[in-house]
Amino acid sequence: MGNKDSVSTAWRPALSGKTIFAAVSILLVGAALVLGRGAIAESAVKIPPPAVDVSTAPAGSETAVFAGGCFWGIQAVFQHTKGVTQAVSGYAGGEKNTASYETVSSGSTGHAESVQVSYDPKVISYGKLLQVYFSVAHDPTQLNHQFPDTGTQYRSAVFYKDAQQKQVTEAYIAQLNAAHVYKDKIVTQVTPLKGFYAAEDYHQDYATIHPAQPYIATYDLPKLSNLKTLFPDLYRDKPVLVAQASAKR
Repeated sequence: MGNKDSVSTAWRPALSGKTIFAAVSILLVGAALVLGRGAIAESAVKIPPPAVDVSTAPAGSETAVFAGGCFWGIQAVFQHTKGVTQAVSGYAGGEKNTASYETVSSGSTGHAESVQVSYDPKVISYGKLLQVYFSVAHDPTQLNHQFPDTGTQYRSAVFYKDAQQKQVTEAYIAQLNAAHVYKDKIVTQVTPLKGFYAAEDYHQDYATIHPAQPYIATYDLPKLSNLKTLFPDLYRDKPVLVAQASAKR
């Protein structure tokens, strides 16, 4: 996805400089499309719910920030999750003055492509959001990489806003590692949220606006199918969109 091309791009390229990897990715994406299915899309992993969750559901809306590869897919997953009232693509982990797509794509800013999830804690808990995040939104065992994207800006990370989120996240990672639900160890960073900066408008609601775009069709639409399969009680067909919230202002 580095050195991005416009939204009309045929595919989402790998980090600049990874030319061999990018060429292989093009061939694999093409093969997947010829086969008519997401042949190389990430597979979902059925995992148990967290044994430890936020103890009390506060009144009003809460927020959580997750990173795990391209924010297009992460945003789409949570936009289709019941209890989520907003999901915004953006950047976290770096400074405000470097929170732009082209700069973040260099991999040198400390930012990760992230999604800020606003949710109703009386409908869905923070722990349940983590379960969705770890099972269908991305692969938490990939270090600085979510196929076909590579670089620290695609790292797996939970940016916690308070002690409760930190405790629940760390306990859940320990629980999943102890249960050996993944072949490899979870590498997700658990780090304090210093700031979240919304991405450019053309990145918002991208999967909904461009469902036929090859990257979306190959890597992100299968995540929505996995969400519907593994969490039928949480899945909703109509996503909550950033554009809808902006229109109400």
